[in-house]
Amino acid sequence: MRGLHAVGHALAISGSMTWQILWALILGFALSAVVQAVVRRATVIRLLGNDRPRTLALAAGLGAASSSCSYAAVALARSLFRQGASFTAAMAFEVASTNLVVELGVILALLIGWQFTLAEFVGGPIMIILLAVVFRLFLRRRLLDAAAAQAARGVAGSMEGHAAMDMSIPAGGSAWRRLRSPRALTSVSHIFVMEWAAVIRDIAAGLLIAGAVAAWVPDAFWGHLFLTGHPLASRLWGPLIGPVVSLLSFVCSIGNVPLAAVLWNGGISFGGVVAFLFADLIIVPILVIYRKYYGTRMMLFILAAFYATMAAAGYLTELIFGSLGLIPATRHAKVLQAPVQWNYTTVLNIIALLLAAALCYRFTRTGGISMLKMMNGPPPDTAAEHHHIPAADTADG
Repeated sequence: MRGLHAVGHALAISGSMTWQILWALILGFALSAVVQAVVRRATVIRLLGNDRPRTLALAAGLGAASSSCSYAAVALARSLFRQGASFTAAMAFEVASTNLVVELGVILALLIGWQFTLAEFVGGPIMIILLAVVFRLFLRRRLLDAAAAQAARGVAGSMEGHAAMDMSIPAGGSAWRRLRSPRALTSVSHIFVMEWAAVIRDIAAGLLIAGAVAAWVPDAFWGHLFLTGHPLASRLWGPLIGPVVSLLSFVCSIGNVPLAAVLWNGGISFGGVVAFLFADLIIVPILVIYRKYYGTRMMLFILAAFYATMAAAGYLTELIFGSLGLIPATRHAKVLQAPVQWNYTTVLNIIALLLAAALCYRFTRTGGISMLKMMNGPPPDTAAEHHHIPAADTADG
């Protein structure tokens, strides 16, 4: 009976967190779908051919616009690299497409606080800059050539079909003109549902793990792990242990945010939370994919480079925010069980669910089901990766 009560408590916390962030998740993915609908894959490839500062800034901006789950982002970065993008620009694009996205920022603000949203958007560019420096100093041509040869083999990873699909609006003209075209709603609905299908597993896992950790792990454990009794040691330790916790959690993308809330309440440092969130790109399953994509040596190089720059970005972000007085003085992330009430959250959830239902209906009416079947299929050949036009839109006539 005690075991059932413990499980029920964990599920109740997970359900409460889900209800608090549901509208923001739907709104974030909808806005992201609108942006992705006007960002053409061919444009991205054409602009990322070198590792100059301007190119890396474009890579970060295009990555933020091309919001993806971690698995799809990793597959897309390999696809960009195979088609001529520089390796550094492809990695910058990968980091931005999972960490500098609107839905992540909204969920962070709701669960932990707006300071963490701002920290994510400050720390992300810092990490990309540091990563470019590390690559310039330590990435040797022989290792890069070997990685390119392995990437050219097209070994399957995860979300290959999804990463290869370009679901942007095919019509020409300005972004506003394309959004007013008959195919705009179809493109947005396809991107919206496909992005949800790609991340739903990680979001659900993240909420369940966060609920279980919040319900079952005693505060004393976190206090010992994060050295909360020693302020200076805690600040030094946080960005080092944060990525390790993420690596072992097997949760990535937005699914990391609920667990980040639990860790913040448990005593991890501000910089530790930032580094933890960035580390969705070095969890164990993704390291296995890096090995398939680029070979063992490049996988180890990526792990070392990412870990070092994630920790450094955590330190620098905490230093900046501490000097500005922006680090929250209290730890009250929303991870406790709260009853569903008739308030603004409920109203926003109802509106968001109606929007999601409308987009899902459009998706099913315009060939979306067949796309779902292809999203985790084998990697297509390079020629097929350039553009994916959605199935015929019967609703558009």
